[in-house]
Amino acid sequence: MTDGNTTDALTRLEQEGEIAADYLEGLLDIADLDGDIDMDVEGDRASVSIVGDPSSRDLNKLVGRDGEVLEALQELTRLAVHRETGDRSRLMLDIAGFRAQKRAELTELGEKAAEEVKGSGEPVKLKPMTPFERKVVHDAVAAAGLRSESEGEEPERRVVVLPAS
Repeated sequence: MTDGNTTDALTRLEQEGEIAADYLEGLLDIADLDGDIDMDVEGDRASVSIVGDPSSRDLNKLVGRDGEVLEALQELTRLAVHRETGDRSRLMLDIAGFRAQKRAELTELGEKAAEEVKGSGEPVKLKPMTPFERKVVHDAVAAAGLRSESEGEEPERRVVVLPAS
């Protein structure tokens, strides 16, 4: 990729973040919830976080049980970006640090599964996960020097950690 293409991609991702931030600010106003919006670019996708007062549990309403509301808001935010840009968005949304905490837990799960496979030499099947969760586990397994694959159909799709070949 040339420097011009890299700059163009970064500008596009920053624009996605700004569109998402505007959409989410409107949502927070409608819901009468307090929160600050942080934007970043992580790898090849825009990342937007809604952060609030740690002593307040208001933003947890936007996370929902097991992140279900967060997933829905992420899809709505992606649609808002798509409506403005005409391009499909891979934007990641985090609310009240839920995804960051989940990422840490899943990284640990992937590392433990990799150690188990290294010790036993047998594949390990993990419980069904969302695409986000599977990606984090795949990355952790790869960092541990093993490989993994997804199997099954949504919503029962799961990661299988494989021994080194």
